[in-house]
Amino acid sequence: MKLKIVWVGKSRDPWVKEAVADYAGGVRRYAPLELGEVRDEKGAEAEEMRRRECDRLEKLIPPGALLVLLDEHGEQLDSPGLAAFVGKQRDSGVGELIFAIGGAYGFSEEFRRRGKLLALSKMTFTHQMVRVFLLEQIYRAFSILNNEPYHH
Repeated sequence: MKLKIVWVGKSRDPWVKEAVADYAGGVRRYAPLELGEVRDEKGAEAEEMRRRECDRLEKLIPPGALLVLLDEHGEQLDSPGLAAFVGKQRDSGVGELIFAIGGAYGFSEEFRRRGKLLALSKMTFTHQMVRVFLLEQIYRAFSILNNEPYHH
């Protein structure tokens, strides 16, 4: 199974870029991983910004891929739960699993209907930090699936 993580906006902080690269390298030990980003929208009403950003994200999602949207109203899983979800997708023959992180105003309603909604926490994090947290949790999920000690 191929993994892809797409997000809105550039990773600006050096520590974010370093952490993303570090955890992406760990994930790639287990599965092919592609990272993609699209330009964030500025100077429009919130709904229009969401629509434009989601139109850009849509271009990074191939037909047939399973889409998971990081959304504050999504299902909350613990780390073993995320591992079980990833393992189920892998074992059921999903070819490509895509995680998407929206912009400052989230996803359009139309885009939200396209995928499974998943929340990392009830707390709010910066979009920069979510990139790192998500990659770390995917790395942790694979270590759990492979009975490796990282999770403990």
